[in-house]
Amino acid sequence: MPAKSEVIVLIGPMGVGKSTVGKKLARALKVPFTDTDNLIVEEHGKIAEYFAEHGEEAFREIEHQALARALKNPGIVATGGGAVLLEKSRELLRNATVIYLATDGKHMASRLRNGSRPLLKNGMEDWKRIYDSRKPIYQATADLTIDTSGHPLAQTITEIRERLSI
Repeated sequence: MPAKSEVIVLIGPMGVGKSTVGKKLARALKVPFTDTDNLIVEEHGKIAEYFAEHGEEAFREIEHQALARALKNPGIVATGGGAVLLEKSRELLRNATVIYLATDGKHMASRLRNGSRPLLKNGMEDWKRIYDSRKPIYQATADLTIDTSGHPLAQTITEIRERLSI
């Protein structure tokens, strides 16, 4: 397993920009990028379909397995919004530098429109309820919190680099 400082994991709510920030940060640092949702899709097919067919508990298990695989190599890892829900997943994250991408939620409706997220049947109402319930877990799991509310992507990347001195 790589050293804690060699793996940076981005956590936070659905649609906050973990994948976008992760790709850009990995490019800036010239390190590999892994998206756990992509690992799941490669192995199990579309997340919404897997979720519908097998349920949330089974999904969280394969999400945990994807996280374990992603953490085996140095680089930047973007997770799904619920990746922190299992205690055993949070335990794995203790071996990485974890950044919580926080948001005030004001820009989320446009980001989540036309998506196929299985937990957002009622749109922003569901997003807000889920985020409020997960926020304490994100805060407790993270080594660092970056507020992305209304900030340009470049500003988020710069703040991460400054705060981690990289």
